[in-house]
Amino acid sequence: MTDIFARLIDIYEGRATRRYGLTDVHQLAHALQSADLAAEAGESPAMIIAALLHDIGHMVHDLGEDPASAGIDDKHEDLGADWLARHFPPEVSEPVRLHVAAKRYLCTAEPGYAALLSDDSVRSLALQGGPMSAGEAEAFIAQPFAPAAVRLRRYDDAAKDPARVTPSFGEFIARYGEAAQGRCP
Repeated sequence: MTDIFARLIDIYEGRATRRYGLTDVHQLAHALQSADLAAEAGESPAMIIAALLHDIGHMVHDLGEDPASAGIDDKHEDLGADWLARHFPPEVSEPVRLHVAAKRYLCTAEPGYAALLSDDSVRSLALQGGPMSAGEAEAFIAQPFAPAAVRLRRYDDAAKDPARVTPSFGEFIARYGEAAQGRCP
């Protein structure tokens, strides 16, 4: 196992056990559920790892557990994507970078989507710029990794079930990690 995978296991198994916002799952369970949903959908190893790691930005900043409650947008999508880009190709980092914009996009593109958001997502949406304008939505979806980010967003939205059973973090890393980096497992 490479150093980056050992470090990711340390981050997620060591720091991701706090509650995921206002939901009944912690960040590790949310990450595992997101990856499991992506795997069930037949996504590529890169997309499964992107789903697993999409919120790593929350764990690599020094703003505390819940900066949104203090009115601070932690920009976790950019922090996480920049961190991941040092270790993974754009097929992993860029959907992570765009997953918050994907939420803003879906609020504009799909009537009723905003009503499905959790209280946490509604609160953070306001800090993240709110729904996109029609022009912003058109520009967003034309970006190369935007469709992947929209799929990632849907996994993110659905990954809040306290009863869902998933493989472990280490199992996802062992199965998909090296392939996500572009190496054979």
